[in-house]
Amino acid sequence: MATGTRERIVAAAMQLFWERGYGEAGIADVVARAGVRSGSLYHFFESKESLLVAVLEAYQSALIPHIFEPPFRREREPLERVFAVLADYRERLLTTDFRYRCPIGSLALEVGPVSERARVLIDANFAAWRGAIAAALREAALVPGTDPESLATFVLTVMEGGVMQSAAQRSAAPFDASIAHLRAYLMSLVAPAR
Repeated sequence: MATGTRERIVAAAMQLFWERGYGEAGIADVVARAGVRSGSLYHFFESKESLLVAVLEAYQSALIPHIFEPPFRREREPLERVFAVLADYRERLLTTDFRYRCPIGSLALEVGPVSERARVLIDANFAAWRGAIAAALREAALVPGTDPESLATFVLTVMEGGVMQSAAQRSAAPFDASIAHLRAYLMSLVAPAR
């Protein structure tokens, strides 16, 4: 649990940027949510953009322990680990009544084009996500010639697209259909047993 002032500010910004978007969440909102004075925020962050950088760094450091380790512990088989990660995204959709959206994906669309510092960190977050999926794919017995890195990019694209469409339709159906097709495709890449 974030207890230090800086950590409270970053946690408040993470929540507000996710709920409202970066542009709509003002510094005053962050200060109020964190329960600090604006001077405390500016002691740690010179600007809203530097706060955004801290938020993106926090997401990246939380990625493996919060997004990947729990589903990877639940499943032993490498491909099922991938689908366990995706099942957790589906659960987030359901528990938020389809308000969930990937915070990195949302920030990529909103601030990536206008902040080079943010774009670099967004790309690093996506690269770390793809890296974790690629590691699971490398463990799977896939047919020779399969490129785990490009396949991980495809998995990320399916997840992001499924989340966006399900949020728009307020239904799990688009996400479920996307994941079903992904499963069929990945299973077609499993090398035959010898």
